Amino acid sequence: MQLIDLSREIHHRTPAHPSHPPVVTTVWNDHDEMKSAGDTKFSSKALYLSMSDHAGTHVDAPSHFNSDPNAASIDQVPLQNFYTEAICLDLSHVPLKHEITVAEMETALQKSGQEIRAGDTVLIHMGTNDRLFGTPAYLHDFPGLHVDAVHWLADQKIVAFGVEAISPAPEGEPNFKAHLACAERGITHMECLWNLDQLIGKGRFRFIGFPLKIRGGTASPIRAVAVFE
Repeated sequence: MQLIDLSREIHHRTPAHPSHPPVVTTVWNDHDEMKSAGDTKFSSKALYLSMSDHAGTHVDAPSHFNSDPNAASIDQVPLQNFYTEAICLDLSHVPLKHEITVAEMETALQKSGQEIRAGDTVLIHMGTNDRLFGTPAYLHDFPGLHVDAVHWLADQKIVAFGVEAISPAPEGEPNFKAHLACAERGITHMECLWNLDQLIGKGRFRFIGFPLKIRGGTASPIRAVAVFE
């Protein structure tokens, strides 16, 4: 069995979407602070974290993009939605800021030699991290899906799709259209994935990306992992 970590590190000032608060980490207590319990001397270390529920590698809940008051928060989404079969499509050749079309998705699927099955998670490698991560352009110049491509994925009866960028579609109106399409079609997506290049050409795998049980959460950080048996 091989495990491939698909998650970004969470650290102080982790790159975050401009509409969300920054990730802040600091030392809460450290080993230079000696304590005692009876005759026992000890030290301990712990960190303080402050971040959005959309920090780092995360999955959006329906309540994030669906204004229906009954839309599910992240703690209400069935756990089986985060433990699925999956494939990864290679679209790393697309230009920055590009909206990937249905035809481009179909071509990538054909080249992969795979099929999309009902209940799948579909990850989409766009070369975002290789080209942009660590630069200011990471927050603005990423490619993503055209809204028609989101509907095409939903037509395949997937559970979710995932991208490396901070949004599923290019910045601005295309991004909001993609989110609203997810709401309309009852699917969701993961953002800020890592190591998708390591999945290309390897066929089907098990995707695991369980969220934290955040009451009323509009999203949750996940430890995304691809499992190859």
